Amino acid sequence: MFINDVEQCQWIRQKFETPGIMKITNEEKRNLLARLVRSTRFEDFLARKWSSEKRFGLEGCEVMIPALKAIIDKSSDMGLEYVILGMPHRGRLNVLANVIRKDLEQIFCQFDPKLEASDEGSGDVKYHLGMYHERINRTTNKKITLSLVANPSHLEAVDPVVQGKTKAEQFYRGDNEGKKVMSILVHGDAAFAGQGVVYETFHLSDLPSYTTNGTIHVVVNNQIGFTTDPRMARSSPYPTDVARVVNAPIFHVNADDPEAVMYVCSVASEWRNTFNKDVVVDLVCYRRSGHNEMDEPMFTQPLMYKQIHKQVPVLKKYADKLIAEGIVSLQEFEEEIAQYDKICEEAYTESKDKKILNIKHWLDSPWPGFFTLDGEPKSMTCPPTGIPEDMLCHIGTVASTVPVSDFKIHGGLSRILKSRMEMTKNRIVDWALAEYMAFGSLLKEGIHVRLSGQDVERGTFSHRHHVLHDQDVDRHTCVPMNHLWPNQAPYTVCNSSLSEYGVLDLHLCIGEKARYRDLYICGSSIYTGLRANYL
Repeated sequence: MFINDVEQCQWIRQKFETPGIMKITNEEKRNLLARLVRSTRFEDFLARKWSSEKRFGLEGCEVMIPALKAIIDKSSDMGLEYVILGMPHRGRLNVLANVIRKDLEQIFCQFDPKLEASDEGSGDVKYHLGMYHERINRTTNKKITLSLVANPSHLEAVDPVVQGKTKAEQFYRGDNEGKKVMSILVHGDAAFAGQGVVYETFHLSDLPSYTTNGTIHVVVNNQIGFTTDPRMARSSPYPTDVARVVNAPIFHVNADDPEAVMYVCSVASEWRNTFNKDVVVDLVCYRRSGHNEMDEPMFTQPLMYKQIHKQVPVLKKYADKLIAEGIVSLQEFEEEIAQYDKICEEAYTESKDKKILNIKHWLDSPWPGFFTLDGEPKSMTCPPTGIPEDMLCHIGTVASTVPVSDFKIHGGLSRILKSRMEMTKNRIVDWALAEYMAFGSLLKEGIHVRLSGQDVERGTFSHRHHVLHDQDVDRHTCVPMNHLWPNQAPYTVCNSSLSEYGVLDLHLCIGEKARYRDLYICGSSIYTGLRANYL
C-alpha cells in the first residue's frame, strides 16, 4: 500500500485478489517436486560425505532453488537471454550445482582434504568465487546465459558489482530496456536490513545513467543472523523494509508452500518485465542448522531451535501432498530420489581425480583473447599514443563552443569557453582542457568513455563543464564531446547519487566488462583500458 502509483497497485491487486488466479498444472507440480528433490538431496549428500565440513547449506529454505529456476524460466519465456546473479555463501554450492549447472565432480573435488592452501578451491574459496555457463533452458527450449559473480565473504558488497556487470552487458548488447539482460540478487535477512550498500544500490536502481531496468531480489529470511535474532538486528518490522524507499513491491511468501513461492516468483518476473523496476521476494523460512554445520544454535536460540527440530522438511510435506492428490506415486518419488543420488555418487567417484580441478570454472565472465592479440601473445610494452596537433586543436575548438543552435548558456560559462578557445589558439593547455583532449582522442578511435561520480558533469571546481545547461529550457542539455566527429564512440558523463561505496563498485565493474579497451572513470579512481595508457 506504500506504492504511490495507481496502475501498479491495481496490477498487483489483480495478480493476488482475483479468485482462482494461482493456477499450477500437474506437470508443473511434478517439475517442482523434482527440483525440490535435487535441492534437498544435494544438501543431504554433502552432509553424508563431509559431515565435519562447513557447507552453509540451504536446509530450511530448499525452495530457493526452484524459486530461482522459476524466475529464470519465466524471464526466458519473455525473451531474456542473460541472467547475472549475486549472492552470499548461504546455499551457494547448491545454486552452482542446480541453477548454474556447474559439474558436480568439480564441486566435490574441492572438499578433498589433500588440497593445499595454494590450490584453487581449497578452504573457503568454494563458497566465494563465480561461474559462467551458457545452456539451453529446458522449460522454454531457449538459450540462456547464467553468470554467478564472485563474492569473497562480504555479503552485500556484491550488489552494486552485479548491477555494474548487468549495466555493461546491456550497454554492449544495445539493450536499453533490459529485455535481454537481467540481474538477480539473493540476500540474507540480517544483511539486507543491516548493510548500507543495500540502500545505496536501491537508490541507484532508477537513476537514468545507472538503472538496469529492474532487479529481482530474493531474500532468504531465516529469521536469524548468525546468532542474532531480529529483535537485536533491526529497528523495522520486516528485513525488507529498506526496499520501500524506491516503492518496490515486496512479496512475503511462506517457503514451506512451494506452489505459492512459484506463483510469487512468476509474478515478480512479470512485474520486472512490465514496469522495469525492482521487486523483492521475501522467502520466510528457517535455518535448520547453525550458521555453519559445525555451529550449535541451541547455545543462543534454544526455544527457536526446539521448534525447528520438530519442523517437517518441505520436500516431505510437498511429496506427501502430491501423493495424496494422486499426481505422483510413492514409487515415482522414490525413483526420482534414487536417480539424483546416483548422479551424485557417480560425480563423487569422478571427483577423486584431482586433475579435473579447473580454474575456468570459477570465472564469472568469459575473457576470450585477453592474453592474446590475433592469436599472438600480447606485448607488455606500451605503443606510442601521440596524436596530430590539428586533432588536438579540433577537440579544443569544440570544447570551447556550443555545437547546437538555439541554446542559451550562462554568461559566466561564456567567459570560461572563451578562455578555452584562447588557450587552444595559443597552444596552452590547463588540466580541464587536457582531460577534454585525452577523452576526445579516445572517442575518435572508437573507444567508449564513461565518466561517473559526484558532480562530474560540471566538475567540483567548476572546471569541466562537459554538460551544458540551457538557461531558458528545463532539462535541455548539450554534451559537446558527443559532437566531435560523425562516427565517434559515445561519451557518457553522468552525476551519481552521493554514494561512495556502491557507485564505485558498480562503475568499476562496468569497466571490467569494457573488453579492456574502453575508459571508465569514477570520481578520482581511474580504471584504464589498454589503449588509454597515456592518461
